[in-house]
Amino acid sequence: MSTAETDRVQTDRAGTPAADPRVEVLPARDVPLGGPRAMTVRRTLPQRSRTTIGAWCFVDHYGPDDVATTGGMDVAPHPHTGLQTVSWLFTGEIEHRDSLGVHAYVRPGEVNLMTSGRGIAHSEVSTPATTVLHGVQLWVALPEEHRHTGRDFHHHVPAPAALDGGEARVFLGTLAGDTSPVPTFTPLLGAELTLRPHATVTLDVDPAFEHGLLVDSGEIRLLDTPLHPADLGYVAPGRRTLTLTNTAGTDARLVLLGGTPFEEQIVMWWNFIGRSHEDIVQAREEWQAAADRFGAVTGYPGDRLPAPELPGIPLKPRGNVR
Repeated sequence: MSTAETDRVQTDRAGTPAADPRVEVLPARDVPLGGPRAMTVRRTLPQRSRTTIGAWCFVDHYGPDDVATTGGMDVAPHPHTGLQTVSWLFTGEIEHRDSLGVHAYVRPGEVNLMTSGRGIAHSEVSTPATTVLHGVQLWVALPEEHRHTGRDFHHHVPAPAALDGGEARVFLGTLAGDTSPVPTFTPLLGAELTLRPHATVTLDVDPAFEHGLLVDSGEIRLLDTPLHPADLGYVAPGRRTLTLTNTAGTDARLVLLGGTPFEEQIVMWWNFIGRSHEDIVQAREEWQAAADRFGAVTGYPGDRLPAPELPGIPLKPRGNVR
């Protein structure tokens, strides 16, 4: 962690000491997705200091983007291995097609979870009716015993669960008395939270979980540590409650992620998750050869994405430093 990032953990903007050092603040970095009018996302996971939170291994936060300016989302058919993608929107609509034969839409408040297993391909395109695109794209690493499982897809519309000071929409796992029916391969939590102005909410959570709180809007104190929009606050296992305060005079929107610590080391490169450099080389070669491993996406009006060149040095497995 850089000196500036360490200062963010230890002090707030006024320069006064943060009261709870148990919260690690992970700031976002801007990443262009490519194209002549590149859509930029704010990536908070993975980072050098932290590869996973539970089995959550990838957190991209984007928007609100004016589609007339950015061009929206148009991601041609591309592959995945060893993971689940979790798509959650605040605003807009995205058309999803995959090699399982699923044709679906991602809409605000509705979760789409796609399991790649050994291999899947899909495309993602914002629809013509979308004027503003705003949401998160999340990945979950599959454990070794399940990373070659078959392709799968689930859609769920969680009902709002009342909080004293806001509400929650639980798209994975259990929180605030609500449980998502969407299956996962490791214990996980995923929920959108909204907090009213100046509200304080205390959530009962699983003490076996580590947690990450992504701030979309609002000025938040997680326990006693300030978080600002685009920050991801990390809390280690051991807590039975999390207290959140919205110090702003407007509503706050947050995404709470959690899970039991993921003890395996993984190799993440492009759209693949494996356990070794050789896993990634093989997946890339099979994608480039249009092998049956990934299947075909029908209905996308264009070519599939070619894989980038591999780096000149072997890819090394990474995990969290405990």
